[in-house]
Amino acid sequence: MFLSSYENKLDKKGRVSVPANFRSYLSNLGYNGIICYPSFNNQSIEAWPQDRIEKISNTIDSLNPFEEKRDFFATSILSESINLQFDGEGRISLTPKLLKHSKIKNSILFVGLGKTFQIWEPTAFEKFKANAKKKSNLNRASLKWEHQFNK
Repeated sequence: MFLSSYENKLDKKGRVSVPANFRSYLSNLGYNGIICYPSFNNQSIEAWPQDRIEKISNTIDSLNPFEEKRDFFATSILSESINLQFDGEGRISLTPKLLKHSKIKNSILFVGLGKTFQIWEPTAFEKFKANAKKKSNLNRASLKWEHQFNK
């Protein structure tokens, strides 16, 4: 799983080293890169293994082909996605479009979210995290464990 947060620096060519344990997890899945797209929920970059983007694509395909929301999801996610392969040093090259969306200039924060991760400008993430903690506290009753652990 993708867990914890790691801060790295962006080099002048727009490359950044992906945390070693994230690369290791992806390698164990058989991938030498990640699929990235600008989040439509916040100012981050969504980063997913190939199988996760295939699942979301299948979910989009399962929608009625004449529904507007199918086109909205495909446009917001699939048309904006880019496959970023690791170079020999474990780096990816973030595109100018991704950097602009996330307002990343120098430092990058990799934020593990279990099956996926996000890439943030560190200060923007701290603001988001503070709000997320407040909302998590308010909604903590919706996390129900019993059915997960009794199987």
